Amino acid sequence: MLSLLFRIEPDHYALDSREIVEVRPLCRLKQLPGAPAWVAGLFEHAGAPVPVIDLCTLALGRPAHDRLSTRLVLVHYPATGGPHLLGLIVEKATEFLRSVAGDWCDSGVATPDTPYLGQVMHHERGLIQQVRVSELLPASVQALLYGGTDG
Repeated sequence: MLSLLFRIEPDHYALDSREIVEVRPLCRLKQLPGAPAWVAGLFEHAGAPVPVIDLCTLALGRPAHDRLSTRLVLVHYPATGGPHLLGLIVEKATEFLRSVAGDWCDSGVATPDTPYLGQVMHHERGLIQQVRVSELLPASVQALLYGGTDG
């Protein structure tokens, strides 16, 4: 398995590369008034609007720092009505990690408020935790961002 590594503060996280469409620099976003603070806005990709969430705001309550290594990662999100694109703002996304399924194990900690946090892997940098794209959006936010679309 190939994963994109990124950081939230000192902790390392991984996104499965099979879910990634594209990794791109940050761009200007159209704001979405009334959306949760961690919904950063919309941008246009291939002529269609794509919602973007900021993983730092979701996890820590503060926006991602605007650094050269902060990226907008487009992923396939399995929303109602078919897969859609979702943008993720992540910090320090500078490398990929190759692993096998046996490298990952359950964390042993139930996190009902963060269902998107998956298995962990011991690495020379410390523990790396998977982010499950399919679990990022609560049903209410999924309906806000993708309700009424055809796919």
